[in-house]
Amino acid sequence: MPYPTVLPAEVAKFDALAARWWDPKGPMAPLHQMNPLRCRWIAERLAAARGRKGGELHGLAILDVGCGAGLASEELARAGAQVTGIDAAEAALAVARTHAAAEGLEIEYREGMPEMLVAEGRHFDAVIALEVIEHVADRPAFLRALAALTRPGGLVFISTLNRTPRSFMFAKLGAEYVLQLLPRGTHDWRMFVRPAELSAEGRQAGLRLAAISGMVPGRPEQGWRATDDVAVNYIAALARG
Repeated sequence: MPYPTVLPAEVAKFDALAARWWDPKGPMAPLHQMNPLRCRWIAERLAAARGRKGGELHGLAILDVGCGAGLASEELARAGAQVTGIDAAEAALAVARTHAAAEGLEIEYREGMPEMLVAEGRHFDAVIALEVIEHVADRPAFLRALAALTRPGGLVFISTLNRTPRSFMFAKLGAEYVLQLLPRGTHDWRMFVRPAELSAEGRQAGLRLAAISGMVPGRPEQGWRATDDVAVNYIAALARG
């Protein structure tokens, strides 16, 4: 692939899951469960940055990098955003387009990586990359591309996994081998990202860490919730000056 941040094996891994991406009890069940929290967290902070109440995103342009079959793209489009989704996984994008059309949502889906949109001179009010950065070949280059796509004063949102003993126990061994919530081999713990690393690499790309929250699963009726504990899953907002 002609994009320096792409790991072809990672793309193939998620392309193979495309047909079951929208199955809430399938291999993407953890993403379905955390998606309401991720999108609510993003919408509230993006709206607040624009002087709006609640999570109202009408008219704001958002780029969803590594959008997969469109879980976050659709949620943010329903909040009023003008959403573009980009992914290197062709099969997942085909599912995304079909599902959005069935839901009556207008979302622009593109195959490729953010470098392609940088070359086109595209810019957005916010760029999101959810559970993506731990799968890319070059984190600093990836963050530079996200920053280049964000308008001055805009926000970049990253959700990922911390590289800690607890994340190895729960997010790798527990999720993939014990509870089998994810297919084995979904994650490489060595590629998990510590918040300090994200902050430092973000600064080098011209992004300032503005907010961070841990994400933990609650009871089934409660869903995932935000917390100060970032030892496993976390979401961060980085502001472009």
